Amino acid sequence: MKKRVVVAMSGGVDSSVTAALLQEQGYEVIGMTMQIWDYSSFTAENGESFGSCCSLDDVYDARRVAESLNIPFYVINFEEDFQRHVIDNFCDEYFAGRTPNPCVLCNQVLKFDLLLRKALELEADFMATGHYAQILRRDDQLALVKGVDDAKDQSYFLFTLTPEQMAKTLFPLGGMTKEEVREHAVRFNLRVADKAESQDICFVPDGNYVRFIEEERGAGHKDGEFIHHNGQVLGKHTGIYRYTVGQRKGLGLSWTEPLYVIGINAETNQVIVGEKALLSRGDFELHRCLWNIATPTAPIQVECRIRYRHQPVEATVTPLPNGGASIAFSQPQKGITPGQAAVFYHDDRVIGGGWIA
Repeated sequence: MKKRVVVAMSGGVDSSVTAALLQEQGYEVIGMTMQIWDYSSFTAENGESFGSCCSLDDVYDARRVAESLNIPFYVINFEEDFQRHVIDNFCDEYFAGRTPNPCVLCNQVLKFDLLLRKALELEADFMATGHYAQILRRDDQLALVKGVDDAKDQSYFLFTLTPEQMAKTLFPLGGMTKEEVREHAVRFNLRVADKAESQDICFVPDGNYVRFIEEERGAGHKDGEFIHHNGQVLGKHTGIYRYTVGQRKGLGLSWTEPLYVIGINAETNQVIVGEKALLSRGDFELHRCLWNIATPTAPIQVECRIRYRHQPVEATVTPLPNGGASIAFSQPQKGITPGQAAVFYHDDRVIGGGWIA
């Protein structure tokens, strides 16, 4: 009897090739797309409408690919869940002076909780996605491992996966390069073989996240002052959510040296600025840590990545009693940004991670 797999189809080349490969390998494949955001009312400032990851155009493309493969296809409406778990959190985090990573949260809650549950309701043996990551057996347990294509590896976004979720998940593209995936798309004659990739946050397709937040929450909130790290007031700003640690552009401040955002105080609505050297830090704390190994009880040595494109750096992780951890880098790093995820690796394996406090 064939194993049944539900493929999370986004309408892009990666998930389309995932579905085609699994069908070729003998699985009973069902396509499933999440409808998470209504783009029908969205237009950019110049009046142009946008398509993006998970847009209605992508749903259409996913459906057409499913038809070409002659597989069942369902669209699941998760708009309310997406609003509550991802968009509301996105706005809350910026209002709290942090810089959120909605892609990690979307994977954690929407794909590998809600969508996986839907797959299991259809009596599927597995759910599959087009992520560039691998699930391999290491030390007699399932492990999340980097994809072989360093330029496309997405293991950073998946650090929240539990062993139970990994046991029900397939990543067929983890052992391939993007070029190889494109070649498969051509071989399968998929309509999306040459489709461009989306680089933006799916619900902010024009990249203007400030406008999005103000449309969600209204303007005129969280106004305050620019404060130099020495305590000097340098000017006024119109919302702490406009700024993120490491930002230089758009400050509009006059100083003897270029200034960067080095901190945000949400209680006083102050944006703290300073010279470039102040961006580098050697240690920081995390909260809400999750582990893919037995939770450590003593300091451990890891490689730590503090954003998606960050090159992992050697660090010491010391667990804290509150479920968090303190991190000490071997070398100071720039851009340690509250609200972002820090992910721990042993060689190519993800062993845990948490949220920068």
